[in-house]
Amino acid sequence: MNIVTSLKRGVLLVRVEGELDMHVANEFRETVDHALELSGVKHVLFNLEAVKFIDSSGLGVLLGRYKKISGLGGIMSATQIQPQVLQIFELSGLLKIIKLYHSEKEALECL
Repeated sequence: MNIVTSLKRGVLLVRVEGELDMHVANEFRETVDHALELSGVKHVLFNLEAVKFIDSSGLGVLLGRYKKISGLGGIMSATQIQPQVLQIFELSGLLKIIKLYHSEKEALECL
């Protein structure tokens, strides 16, 4: 898995590539938490275009980041989710708490 974080318009942008599963869940959590602490921002946008698979460990990390971000008064959103990952988001109920956007540009304009 590859994780790249950057700041755009006061939003932490997290681009993820690969599988988000139990083998990388801790690394993913630590990377996002560290970037949140360093940046001091409240809003996070996950670009999941290159994520082909997510399991319950990956969902758990996303849910934990949602709790952390919403506790700060921030918004967690995602963009460019692959159909197979989107289906898992739907089944898990994550779409009820995570706002989806079609592109990074659209998300950054709204956040």
